[in-house]
Amino acid sequence: MSTPTGSAWVEGSGSRLAKYNLLNRISWGRFSVVAVPMLWLAVFFFIPFLVVFKISLSETAIAVPPYTALLDWNVDEAFINLKLNLGNYLFLFEDSFYIDAYLSSIKIASISTVLTLLIAFPIAYMIARSKPTTRALLLSLVILPFWTSFLLRVYAWMGFLKKNGLINEFLLGAGIIDQPLIMLQTDFAVYVGIVYTYLPFMVLPLYSALEKMDITLLEAAEDLGSRPATSFFLITVPLAMPGIIAGCMLVFIPAVGEFVIPALLGGSDTLMIGRVLWDEFFLNRDWPMASAVAVVMLIVLVLPIMFIRNSQGKEETV
Repeated sequence: MSTPTGSAWVEGSGSRLAKYNLLNRISWGRFSVVAVPMLWLAVFFFIPFLVVFKISLSETAIAVPPYTALLDWNVDEAFINLKLNLGNYLFLFEDSFYIDAYLSSIKIASISTVLTLLIAFPIAYMIARSKPTTRALLLSLVILPFWTSFLLRVYAWMGFLKKNGLINEFLLGAGIIDQPLIMLQTDFAVYVGIVYTYLPFMVLPLYSALEKMDITLLEAAEDLGSRPATSFFLITVPLAMPGIIAGCMLVFIPAVGEFVIPALLGGSDTLMIGRVLWDEFFLNRDWPMASAVAVVMLIVLVLPIMFIRNSQGKEETV
């Protein structure tokens, strides 16, 4: 059995060292790329969440800030007293008001998400199948509302939906109705405001998924005798599913905690958790209770999203 010469051994060691350095650079490059969003999440999500969670375990106090400290230091007697108040979380499940607020928010957000999807899918499909010269114009029209203040757009809908607004004036002038419709300060107005506000968040992910779809698949299905409706549900919808899931999450998550739209367009009986949070923080000044409401709402939203993302990751690996 021959042994490697000195020059061959040095050359082999040099190549292994070069490969090791290359792999080390690649690993550090990946770490640096991932570290930026992880640092962003840590600073603007995880640390604020810990602060809110800490406040939720404290007690209400007439002070600034209006809650007690968890740790009580006594230097003279050399002891640390840790006081955790779980009564805020227990009260959430004892009082049906908060449970009704959670369920109402989920119901309104779910219906609004479905309506947004039904309206956004034809728009995204039309943009994806339009000519490249007009596609940029159509996309700019979808993004155009973002150039206007969010509050101004909501206030504009108040002008449309009130009794002497444009919609009632048009319907009365056309003879369709005899008396003005009550649309403002109802759940209908809340649905309209949420769908209008978050429509671009649904259109853009759907467009991104539909634009990548291979049209020849639909042509092949048509050649095999498939009807357009069958091709739509068997080919178009499955291929657009990543955009559908992304768009639904982008609409459903902020809609659950929406405050401005229910406050301006909804009535006094429109119960949503965002409005409850506002009242607890600023009217009742019960920061621990409001923090507990926010923590539970975050858990209710994050756990299903983590489950969906985990199932998507398993499907992609398979």
